[in-house]
Amino acid sequence: MVRSLRRSKVPLSLSQSLQSSRSWQQRQSVSEYANKHNIPSSHPLLDHQLSQAHPKDDPCTYTGGRWLHRDKLQRDCRRIQFSFPALCDRVIHLSPGATNVAKYEKKEGGFNRVFIFTMDTGSRIVARLPTSIAGPPRLTTNSEVATMTYLRSKLSLPTPKLLDWSDDPANPIGTEYIIQEHVEGVQLHQVWPDMNSEQHMLCSKALSLAIKQMASLDFPAYGSLYFSDAPLEEQTKIPLEQGFCVGPNCSPVFWNRNPGELELYGGPSPNCGPWRDLTSYCTGLIETGFYRLPKEEHAKCSLPHQGAIQDHVQLLNISQEVMQRLIEDKRIQDAAAPALVHPDFHKRNIYVSAEDPTVITGIIDWQSTSIEPSFIYANETPDFATPPQDIEGDIFENREGESTPVQTEKERKDASICYQTYDVCMKGLTPKLRPTRLLDPTLFRLFHYTHTTWRDSATAIRQELIELSDRWSELGLHGTCPFSLTDEERNKHAKDYEDFEAVQSLKLWLKRSLNTNSDGWVPNEAWDAARDAHRAAYDYWIQTAREYEDRGEDGMTVEKAERLWPFDAR
Repeated sequence: MVRSLRRSKVPLSLSQSLQSSRSWQQRQSVSEYANKHNIPSSHPLLDHQLSQAHPKDDPCTYTGGRWLHRDKLQRDCRRIQFSFPALCDRVIHLSPGATNVAKYEKKEGGFNRVFIFTMDTGSRIVARLPTSIAGPPRLTTNSEVATMTYLRSKLSLPTPKLLDWSDDPANPIGTEYIIQEHVEGVQLHQVWPDMNSEQHMLCSKALSLAIKQMASLDFPAYGSLYFSDAPLEEQTKIPLEQGFCVGPNCSPVFWNRNPGELELYGGPSPNCGPWRDLTSYCTGLIETGFYRLPKEEHAKCSLPHQGAIQDHVQLLNISQEVMQRLIEDKRIQDAAAPALVHPDFHKRNIYVSAEDPTVITGIIDWQSTSIEPSFIYANETPDFATPPQDIEGDIFENREGESTPVQTEKERKDASICYQTYDVCMKGLTPKLRPTRLLDPTLFRLFHYTHTTWRDSATAIRQELIELSDRWSELGLHGTCPFSLTDEERNKHAKDYEDFEAVQSLKLWLKRSLNTNSDGWVPNEAWDAARDAHRAAYDYWIQTAREYEDRGEDGMTVEKAERLWPFDAR
């Protein structure tokens, strides 16, 4: 049962003042705003920088790297058309005593463009602009700001101080944005290799306790946080506290915002939430899974392990039956309390003191934060607490697709200490997450994949159902599992699963060999070398398949090898 909500300790004026900061762009143009505040609408330094800028410095264009797969689409999806001078004007106005932008640094993320402005006073301000793939227009920004505002009013987490924001692209800047103070300190991933064992343990403890704080908040539904006046239909708002509500889940998955998904699937899922109970939450997952099945013409060239559309329809229908049986289990009900946890709680999003790295100075990037059943979060392990066997056997990939394996004995020992610290905090000090961490993860994995069956393949979701069905009694579930396969169906699945595993192994090998992520991203300076290495790897792969085919061996042909290859930069 969800406990009653606590009243806010911060006056409503806090959320009102943040909401009112949107009004300036609705009242005046750039020139009117500049004249009113005696701010020059053109800056000589800025004009010179832009006129002399190399294409890589273009504020509107993604210039952080290239992709070995769908490169043009990936870069086009990250282009943001906006007025950079207007953004600079706004930043100057928000910087007491500043009259100009001394310099700026452009940083590219997977979903946002970030500008770090240094003013002529020496102060620094950060502006974050979401790309079209970050999530639903307007809602993504509104939810992120509302989440940060709500957390600052409730907890002692070091979230960045918000200075201004807009969820309406019709403002003078021409796009949604969030402007915030620059977080003091350094990114944890920069100093982590130089920290000693005690510092690793203390830092892991501090971060685990931060998760405990997040999970301590109670919510009346699953979805995402918004301000009460968010641009949502009233029936999709569940009141939380004065000034806030729970609305639809703003994850890009529910809105088909990832590169190419709008063309493949169409518009957003008809059921993005909010969901008041676990039954409606599961219905939302299933309906989203159905809505993310492509049109027939997009499915004709799929691989055997991908499955036909009808295969996915059958798997979604049976998954709904299985999940309905699962949520009748009291253990799963006890592990399903609505919880809010940072969606990408890893070292790149955590700032620590340069003098004492055990002191957390900032937690950034709250985009796409959502309120989920606790079991969705409980078995996710942040990279600062990844156990040594996971680090040694695989490469951790964060939200931005970057990864670094841990190799040395000292790092392995520290990793074990950090994981134990994290695990103790989650099991012993975090009531909402404890029930799930004490249970077998097999009970919950189906909830992670039913809304993305086409992306993950029919074989992947079928494997989850098989493992759950085979262990149904062992896991203490009542009755029999609604899912079952004949021997013939199991044999066919086994062959498809071999292909599925082959593709995963191939992707992992390419990631390690080319130092890229699962989408084939590489930094600009490594592009030529990565492209040449990729071509050599592809030629070797095809030649090997040709040799198999010439010998008449089963399992591989040139045509199949071509279809299995994950990148299109031939």
